[in-house]
Amino acid sequence: MRASFRGEPRPIERLFDIAFRRDVPPKALSLPQGSADLIVVDAQADVDISDAAFDFVRSIRVFEITYQQRRSSDGDCNSWGTVYMGSYGEQGDYTRRRSNISAVPAASDFGVPANCGSYWHRSVFVEWRDYEGTYGHEEVHY
Repeated sequence: MRASFRGEPRPIERLFDIAFRRDVPPKALSLPQGSADLIVVDAQADVDISDAAFDFVRSIRVFEITYQQRRSSDGDCNSWGTVYMGSYGEQGDYTRRRSNISAVPAASDFGVPANCGSYWHRSVFVEWRDYEGTYGHEEVHY
């Protein structure tokens, strides 16, 4: 005799079930044909996100990193860099301010070289903590 029990599905299993459901007609999954224009509501989100449940939004930090280093013809090591850090406020308002190179998180692959060679770095680095507190990040070079 055999018995089996399948407990509660894991979150990833539920996502696959939802994404590949066969009982929903394809038309129900399509976007409406109406206008896709954005509606600005007093430059704020149109819902209240001040609750602690939305802390993951406020945990998002965006770093715009530009850095250049090279040795000049007279042998001097010249470097130049700018870092801007952006974050989201209580109601989802985005602010961006000048920061410094030391503020770039260690998870970024940016690093000032120890020797003075030709080096160029330009990227946007985004970090966050999800609703469970798990750290995540992504970096795009351009």
